[in-house]
Amino acid sequence: MRFDPASLIDLDRYPIDRPDSGAFQRLLTSVQKDLDHSGCAVLKKFLNDDGIAAFVAEAENAAPQAYRAFNRTNAYFTKDDATLPTDHPVRQFFDRSNAFIPADNFKQGTALRSIFDFPPFDPFVKAALRQDKFYRYADPLADVIVNMAEAGNGFPWHFDTNNFTVTLAVQNADGGGAFEYVPNIRASGENFAEVQKVLEGRSDKVKTLNLEPGDLQLFLGRNSLHRVAPLSGETPRYVAIFSYVEEPGMVATPERAIQLYGRALPVHYERAGLKSDGYLD
Repeated sequence: MRFDPASLIDLDRYPIDRPDSGAFQRLLTSVQKDLDHSGCAVLKKFLNDDGIAAFVAEAENAAPQAYRAFNRTNAYFTKDDATLPTDHPVRQFFDRSNAFIPADNFKQGTALRSIFDFPPFDPFVKAALRQDKFYRYADPLADVIVNMAEAGNGFPWHFDTNNFTVTLAVQNADGGGAFEYVPNIRASGENFAEVQKVLEGRSDKVKTLNLEPGDLQLFLGRNSLHRVAPLSGETPRYVAIFSYVEEPGMVATPERAIQLYGRALPVHYERAGLKSDGYLD
């Protein structure tokens, strides 16, 4: 079944298809204000009820293809560095139990990919982020994915490897699953001292966000440390993720691809080290 994205989005409330309208400009101004303030903007109920239902059905259908990982990672998805002090953030590893449904499970015409391919969608996101250098994430496993988490699962503190993350909340668990983040913690550098405070539960800069099904979130995850709190209940949490970056052709490192999706493709090895921002991950 092929979906018409215009039938899945509340375009009356969010007129991303009418960029010359006053309503679009007011929306854009509001989103940009939120991004400037906290590196995060949420468009409540961006998807209508039909859109939410379609996304849930696709996630449930593809759920058996999710890669479940149970391991220990640091905030940078890098290896331990024994040359650093034992309490350094790079050396702080935490249990991670999560699952991602890779992008190659969502073909053209599915509800999930139809939103990503909706012609007004990319220009709206680009305008909201005010980025001249703006490209879709070129990773064939990660440009459009679904994060699936079940009872007891969470995602510990981490930075994204891609600069801009756009997500759609699809289904919440029965309990838990709050999105916690520290805005722009490394906007001017690694800022290891403050990262360490967050990891040790001593920071007063942590914000908490409770997303509902249908909510669209724009998040600057490259510089903002964030996590998903553990879940409870029998209902899995589904979040669709659309990814954008500042450089063409970017993909995950082989190590990151294997950690998140259980496999790395030739392109991951061919393009390793393409990022130019100099951060550890």
